[in-house]
Amino acid sequence: MAEWRGLYPFASHTLSLDGRRYHYVDEGRGEPLLLVHGNPTWSFYWRNVILGLRDQYRLIAPDHIGCGLSDKPQDYPYLLAQHIENLKRLVEELDLREVTLLAHDWGGAIGLGAAVDMPERFARIVLFNTAAFRCPTIPKRIRVCRTPVLGPLAVRGLNAFARAALWMATEKPDRFTPDVCAGLLAPYDGWAHRVAIQRFVEDIPLHAGHPSYATLLRLEERLPTLAAKPISLIWGMRDWCFTPAMLERFRMIFPAAETHRLEDAGHYVVEDAHERIVPLVADFLERHPVVAIQRDAVMP
Repeated sequence: MAEWRGLYPFASHTLSLDGRRYHYVDEGRGEPLLLVHGNPTWSFYWRNVILGLRDQYRLIAPDHIGCGLSDKPQDYPYLLAQHIENLKRLVEELDLREVTLLAHDWGGAIGLGAAVDMPERFARIVLFNTAAFRCPTIPKRIRVCRTPVLGPLAVRGLNAFARAALWMATEKPDRFTPDVCAGLLAPYDGWAHRVAIQRFVEDIPLHAGHPSYATLLRLEERLPTLAAKPISLIWGMRDWCFTPAMLERFRMIFPAAETHRLEDAGHYVVEDAHERIVPLVADFLERHPVVAIQRDAVMP
């Protein structure tokens, strides 16, 4: 049996959101780093970043409702606006200030959604293979998972989405040991526990009638309000989903952002290159200290 728990040696914390258990990791002390995962991962995805930085920073990594060790209700509004609201409530409950956002995949739209709503609480931003703007189409292999009947059977019945990601989202399959694979899949061990994976796939808004379209459009329009903050873009360049074109889109929105292209990494960029990413993030934080950010913010 794979022993993934040894790779995730963190205490569990929970916040009650209207009776739903919202799980998060809270490790270390100091300036807060808020790590927001995507689909179909969970806070386990950030384990190497947490271990690498917790001696200097406080790292908070939530599991979205329906994901990880959070509750997985079957009747729940699994929409972008709800996930953003949940994250904002965590920030407020923990009274996090001068936050550095680290976000991947769906975590980008969720984390940036929180940041544009409460910019006074966010100091710096680090983005990994994500998007927070409308896209005219999605890859065929994801579009298939949105097909009525067939999609739920594959995603929830066979766990095809999460299992396929173990080899489709990486360029370093040797790193996906049985323990790592078991950890990524552990919370998604049955039909009921895969509800959020399916709902995230369905929540990609491709037309104006979609329930999350207006939320994403509003976020897209407000992204430039964050452009003055220190921003780092760290990208796995072999990602077939959040492609280099999306990186270039972010570079247009955030022209002062620094960019790190990891040519040999895929969508699960933190899994593929954590030994390079941890020093990159540490260096970015050191070069943009909160004191200097605060000083620049008040200068005329």
